[in-house]
Amino acid sequence: MRVLLSAYDSRGGVEPLVGLAVRLVERGARVRVCAPPDEEFAERLAGAGVDLVPTGRSVRRLMTGRTPPSPAGVPRRAAELVAEFHDKVTGAAEGCDVLVATGLVPAVAGVRSAAEKLGIRYVYVSYQPVSLPSPYHPPIPRPGRPLAPDVTDNRVLWDRDAQDVQAVFGEVINTHRASVGLPSVDNLRDHVFTDRPWLAADPVLAPWRQPADLEVVQTGAWHVPDERPLPAELLAFLDAGAPPVYVGFGSIPVRGPEDVARAAIEAVRARGRRTVLSRGWADLAAVDDQKDCFVVGEVNHQALFRRVAAVVHHGGAGTTTTAARAGAPQVVVPQGGDQPYFAGRVAELGIGAAHEGPTPTVESLSAALVRALTPATGARATAVAGAMRTDGAAVAAGLLLGASGREDPPVAVPADRAP
Repeated sequence: MRVLLSAYDSRGGVEPLVGLAVRLVERGARVRVCAPPDEEFAERLAGAGVDLVPTGRSVRRLMTGRTPPSPAGVPRRAAELVAEFHDKVTGAAEGCDVLVATGLVPAVAGVRSAAEKLGIRYVYVSYQPVSLPSPYHPPIPRPGRPLAPDVTDNRVLWDRDAQDVQAVFGEVINTHRASVGLPSVDNLRDHVFTDRPWLAADPVLAPWRQPADLEVVQTGAWHVPDERPLPAELLAFLDAGAPPVYVGFGSIPVRGPEDVARAAIEAVRARGRRTVLSRGWADLAAVDDQKDCFVVGEVNHQALFRRVAAVVHHGGAGTTTTAARAGAPQVVVPQGGDQPYFAGRVAELGIGAAHEGPTPTVESLSAALVRALTPATGARATAVAGAMRTDGAAVAAGLLLGASGREDPPVAVPADRAP
């Protein structure tokens, strides 16, 4: 069987595909991945023995460039993405049995169009429940289109979200569809989501609530065990004292990175702890020459998070899941998108603290660390870690290959039944 996986996203959106690809290859499938041409993506996939078909512009350059993306440039970028993903996927999917897509709507729309033209099965995947329409939560506000403050009915908000997607992307994507001989669609969002999307999120950390209009298949989060050793210098730092606090914002180019790094390091010092600071796409750096801060680049988070007292991060699905699975208390400083949702879930589960707002100060972060570093939070984080699934990628691979061994798709546990 041949499978093509596709994503136009940051590292957190590409990494789960590595987990799924590895499980598919273990079962004898041939796998290709269409993803941005960023070097770190290529290296990660190559390490897993999976071919990358570079597609679209570098996401890192787009997000960290001197001129950040603006709403005015959305139609042009959307036209580029839908055409690029349609063309690259069409070329790479020869002989494939299924296309799996996630990421930005124009890129996914290009994959969906390729699947239609080729007559290949298509699966849409979300990494967080709040991206999917439901009466139990509002949509994530789209850039330049805030939610109506006077509307409290989630169904109405989701209807407006579909209208917003159509208004922003409909003309561009329907023009491309016409150019390749496909009919136009009048509800683009639901067209790319389908009525049976997959949710690659842990059912304890990020449950899907039923009943809802969509038949969502929740597989569990996709990951692959990371066997890379931690660098010797980092191990020496970890061994030289009590567990430090990890601070990192992943692929998020935070505003004022020097101020954020200073606030974080000083807040950790105020709690009598050392810091492991991740550079990330914000290029965070140490603020002085003191020996209580160790700066890391690309590193095995699965191994590192088991060695720290707490994880301070932005609240991306991947980092939140990795920290929760490691049993590490968390402080989530959400910057946007799905991150406020994960901050809320961390607080609701009692495994850490949700920082209010995207800009930490020494005082605000120190207060959040007080909550995260209590013995009760640590015990709760350990308990939740023990209840989380570890087989999400294997379940998804089985469903794709028709050999899951389950009579029914996995179902999430409701939020009020989480451990």
